[in-house]
Amino acid sequence: MAEAILSRRALLATVAGLVAGIGQGRAQANRRLQVVATTAIVGDLVSAIAAERAALYVMMGAGVDPHLYRATRADLERLLRADLVLANGLGLEGRLAETFARVARAGKSVLAVAETLPEQDLIAVADAPGAFDPHVWMDPSLWAKAAEPVAEALIRLDPAGEMLFRRNLETLRADVAAIDGYAATAIATIPANARVLITAHDAFAYFGRRYGLAVEGIQGLSTETEAGLRRISDLVELVVARRIPAIFAESSVPERNLRAVIEGAAARGHRVALGGTLFSDSMGEPGTYESTYVGMLDHNVTTIVRALGGEAPERGFSGRLTRGR
Repeated sequence: MAEAILSRRALLATVAGLVAGIGQGRAQANRRLQVVATTAIVGDLVSAIAAERAALYVMMGAGVDPHLYRATRADLERLLRADLVLANGLGLEGRLAETFARVARAGKSVLAVAETLPEQDLIAVADAPGAFDPHVWMDPSLWAKAAEPVAEALIRLDPAGEMLFRRNLETLRADVAAIDGYAATAIATIPANARVLITAHDAFAYFGRRYGLAVEGIQGLSTETEAGLRRISDLVELVVARRIPAIFAESSVPERNLRAVIEGAAARGHRVALGGTLFSDSMGEPGTYESTYVGMLDHNVTTIVRALGGEAPERGFSGRLTRGR
């Protein structure tokens, strides 16, 4: 597994630098903060907390696999002009390590959001000592916690916006708590024998831990890991033995390995459906409900619950969000 963008020691130094006042105030009184986020999922934190006080540039669009992404020249120019650079970290953006090292050498502040979480909250990688699963946003309670250092970084760079940032942070927490409650209630309606989530790659471990689902990915934590015939055969055995009704594609990962599982189960006399496409490492197209963190989770939860035999409202999450989009 690729190394995390920042070591924990380097991360603490970065946060300390921000708190000490790196880039205190705005360079110009009326200029919006220039913020670069690697993924739209990280960028959604900035949109929710900073709103119009930040000009946000997201490097990776809808359907882009962050495990395989390489920075473009335009990305590098934006990174070098940014007031704040936000990454997920924990190895998610594995091919960007040298790019972020270059940006850091240029004196820019790079904050790996997932690496601000305590190690006890993270899921360790069994065959990689010291490494952790980077897909922390799949647990809403963790993602709400990860939003706090983002807000603090924004406050240090734009003290005049502190009241707005703190108010928006509380609104974000309320929205995330609401979708978390919906997810727990809806997933609990899935029949016990069907509470197995099989996806294209291993991105849903935090989701499974949060909501009581067994999770199996055809590929590993990174999509750079190829699925072997033995892995596909094992999943066919599981699907047939448990009579699993559906498995799931992901918007940023090809479906070919899923088709192999479906065909293998059919050869054994069990029909397993493709239950739908989930958002894992990226969100929906800009401007859609699914391009927000809450919308992405709503889509995933509702799709999973219906395909595995549970009960979800006709329109999915029906809570009233306090943050309008």
